[in-house]
Amino acid sequence: MVPIHRLPRVIAMHEEQGAHPRNHRRISRRTFVKVGMSVAAAPILSRCGNSTGPIGSPSLSARPGIPSESPTLGLSSLGLSGGRDGVLYVPQSYSPDTPMPLYMPLHGAGGEGASWVNYYARAEARGMILLAPDSRGVTWDLVYGGFGPDVEFLDRALAYTFARCRIDPARIALGGFSDGASYALSLGVCNGDLFTNLIAYSPGFYAPGTPIIGTPRVFVSHGTEDTVLSVTKTRNTIVPTLRNAGYDVTYREFTGTHSVPADVGEASLDWFLGTG
Repeated sequence: MVPIHRLPRVIAMHEEQGAHPRNHRRISRRTFVKVGMSVAAAPILSRCGNSTGPIGSPSLSARPGIPSESPTLGLSSLGLSGGRDGVLYVPQSYSPDTPMPLYMPLHGAGGEGASWVNYYARAEARGMILLAPDSRGVTWDLVYGGFGPDVEFLDRALAYTFARCRIDPARIALGGFSDGASYALSLGVCNGDLFTNLIAYSPGFYAPGTPIIGTPRVFVSHGTEDTVLSVTKTRNTIVPTLRNAGYDVTYREFTGTHSVPADVGEASLDWFLGTG
């Protein structure tokens, strides 16, 4: 695998949630298409699972409970990896006596957890804890053929958060942008006993593993002018597949490119937290 710092510095995508030059590593369009589209033509798997699906276990074992440690308020690094790691944002209003909702968004190809910088203020304003981990490689392992090291790291990141923060088990969302959105949908339906909500901004595919558990609510958005991942696949394949499998899907199309407009980001959080 090519180290991220050696990839060409040509913009491949834009994220409203924090495409900041100091904390958003960019990859070339050619590299993005090669990595991010490698499974775009993969078959959509049914809700009952399929033996030809991605290899590896998608199951997460971490669960919320009574914290044994105190969190750092505001923004902090996870400190779980010497290289690619992730960030945790805990609002100043946090109290161990009051369970808070948790949102875990996954970045797009070439990004990192800190790409979600614009969501820190939203977490503060909404009384929501934000956990934004880094993928182990340029993008999430499912894009390379199956669930693996990223699942293990996400489990560790969740366990770290649950050990420090009192989380409301009825309000835990897994989300993502681009490759992260595809990963959130595919991993999320396999962990519906943990995630109550799934949020996918501009996904490219849906390829769940097995077993598939629970029926989390789903929010999907996509730009009509997206030239990186086609809105047509989301509109005509991903969303109908989820709905036909019995999921409650809220779908929002917007006039725009491969991005998360501010109003879409706000709408997704309103939907998740029940404030919209």
